[in-house]
Amino acid sequence: MNTQSNGGSGTAEEDAAPAGQSLGSRAPHFIKRSRPLHVSWQVGVFVVGLAVVVGGVIMLPLPGPGWLVIFAGMAIWATEFVWAQLVLRWTKRKVTEAAQKALDPKVRRRNIILTAVGLVIIAAVLAVYVWKFGLAMPWNVSE
Repeated sequence: MNTQSNGGSGTAEEDAAPAGQSLGSRAPHFIKRSRPLHVSWQVGVFVVGLAVVVGGVIMLPLPGPGWLVIFAGMAIWATEFVWAQLVLRWTKRKVTEAAQKALDPKVRRRNIILTAVGLVIIAAVLAVYVWKFGLAMPWNVSE
């Protein structure tokens, strides 16, 4: 896999890239001309992307759009790093495949049946609970 951020030599991943979407740095030309400035740019993009990804990871157990923020951080990294561009392409392909699979009538029918069975089981458990304990809580809350 090509780990260079400025395009580097042609790889199998670059050959598979859609027309008009080259891999590598999308930094402005004046930044790419100076090696120290380009490295500084890459460090800045990495730090900003890392902060966004860490924020997304923190949001996973908390209220908030955790996965959306993580993908936004990956998109920030993808403006500069080939590996992030490849990960985003793979993720987009898998999400598209999952969406197409979810729209398949057989899969939808199976999901509806599984949801209905789950709801029946939950209703049965609740009915047994209400039959055994009534609507009163099994513990004393008044203390």
